Amino acid sequence: MGTAQRRVAPEDGAAARSTVRPGSGAPDRDGAPRGGDAEFSGARARTRQQAQYRPLWVEEPAKRYRMPDPVRTSAVRAVIIIAVTLIQAMVAFLCTVAESWLAFPMVISSVASTVVATWSAVDVLVTRQVWNQRYGVVSEPSSTARALRRERRAARRQMRAAEREQERIRRRGGGAGQLSHP
Repeated sequence: MGTAQRRVAPEDGAAARSTVRPGSGAPDRDGAPRGGDAEFSGARARTRQQAQYRPLWVEEPAKRYRMPDPVRTSAVRAVIIIAVTLIQAMVAFLCTVAESWLAFPMVISSVASTVVATWSAVDVLVTRQVWNQRYGVVSEPSSTARALRRERRAARRQMRAAEREQERIRRRGGGAGQLSHP
């Protein structure tokens, strides 16, 4: 090919020209010194480019599950109400600065909207809690809690068995099985 060497770019297959003579030892565009074997150094450059390739993002599975429908509905409602309240407060402020007659009614309605927005935010929390209590995941106790509960149950059984035995001894009456008192 003469003094210019043709190299194929791995991305689109288009040819790129390099003005360095093969075997001159001058570095190529990718920083690797050019040796006598042009194909070897081109392959090395391609593998280096492939090794440096990183995707823009990596898909990861969601760690949190989707919100239940009633909770999502109340959250959307709360966001809309809060957005309207903020816009209303901004309009009330601008009307006050401009000394407009709308300033007083806007301030009053902003106060009322703030109360409604607070209610809607609390509604999201209450709806979420109610949904979790009705349909939430049944929590399983850990193995240590299970073992402690098992031990307590066994101790209660032994106590009840001892109480039944004492009651049976008392019912027999006549002092049989009882120690004599001095």
